[in-house]
Amino acid sequence: MKILILNSGSSSIKYQLIDMPSEEVLCKGLVERIGSKEALFQYKTAKVNVEETLQINTHKQGLQHIAALLVDSKKGIVGQANEIQVIGHRVVHGGTTFSAPTMVTPFVKDKIKDLFALAPLHNPHNWEGLDLAEEIFPEAKQVAVFDTAFHQTLPFKAKKYAIPNHLYDEHKIQVYGFHGISHQYVSRATINHLNKPKSKIICIHLGNGCSITAVVDGVSVDHSLGFTPANGLIMGSRSGDIDHSIIFYLVETLGYDLKEVNRMLLKDSGMKGLTGFNDLRDVQAAAEKGDIASDLALEMNAYRIKKYIGAYATAMNGLDAIVFTAGVGENSSELRKRVCTGMDFLGILMDDGANEKREAGIHELHTSDSPVKILVVPTNEELEIAKQSFKLVSLIT
Repeated sequence: MKILILNSGSSSIKYQLIDMPSEEVLCKGLVERIGSKEALFQYKTAKVNVEETLQINTHKQGLQHIAALLVDSKKGIVGQANEIQVIGHRVVHGGTTFSAPTMVTPFVKDKIKDLFALAPLHNPHNWEGLDLAEEIFPEAKQVAVFDTAFHQTLPFKAKKYAIPNHLYDEHKIQVYGFHGISHQYVSRATINHLNKPKSKIICIHLGNGCSITAVVDGVSVDHSLGFTPANGLIMGSRSGDIDHSIIFYLVETLGYDLKEVNRMLLKDSGMKGLTGFNDLRDVQAAAEKGDIASDLALEMNAYRIKKYIGAYATAMNGLDAIVFTAGVGENSSELRKRVCTGMDFLGILMDDGANEKREAGIHELHTSDSPVKILVVPTNEELEIAKQSFKLVSLIT
């Protein structure tokens, strides 16, 4: 069964065509920096490797370019669109309606649209991917896999806010958690690598969006993102944790409009607000050239992560491993080093030489005598979505 996985992020699209159940990747690629005149497009099969810089203004343009190459007479991997039997979609926010993979119907699409306000950087793009996929691949079954599902196990003490109870009871204002597909895949891979089903793991997902999850015995028990994917760690353009009174000060004292504040916190804050760059590669390059603001931003980023590690180790009453994953977590030895430096009291001892090596697959960064394991585990949200989509479609056919 050929399953096309579409993973639309806030400024990117990752995609893979996977044959299930063999898990053979027939094609994979990436569209980065959507909205830029220099968007990066990658498309790779066993015989073809396309890498180009294009002006891709919207996610829709990126998806159309992907679809065209998949069925291209010379570069394509399938002869006709109907050879792709299932489209598996990453959807960021499922609210309380969706706690498991779901076949896409008009009702499901409407519910995803209802949640736009809770994940404005993601759900609209996820929905657009669904809509376009139905148009381009009308015979394929469409499956939505939700980032919030893995965090359904959060205990009430972790998911409830200290606000009037009726807001939870009537409106379900709570911690939902995000990046769950990644955290689920990475935590399971870590448990298998360590051969430790009974374990206390902190998964650190660092990309343009960032989050950190406490995982006990494979189950999510706490998580940094909340009602929306906006709080917690410092992100590419999102502020992460702030004092909510700042919002009222900006509006009531400084005269900002609420829409301006919302845009500021989601699209003009984080690393972008601190440095002018929302891509960590650019921040690191500037810091290496002596830019003080960029160096401080990296320190702030690492410091925020350290605080969450300490809190989650305490909440779990122990720690077996910390795991770095996603684009920044897997590739930035600089940020990993800043996070792990000065954490020896928790038993986190990094081998600097191992940290600087670039290796494929899971690799260990801790010293031989480190009580806590430090791992890089490449995430594979696409494979996780393919597994869940294949399982669901197999059950109903």
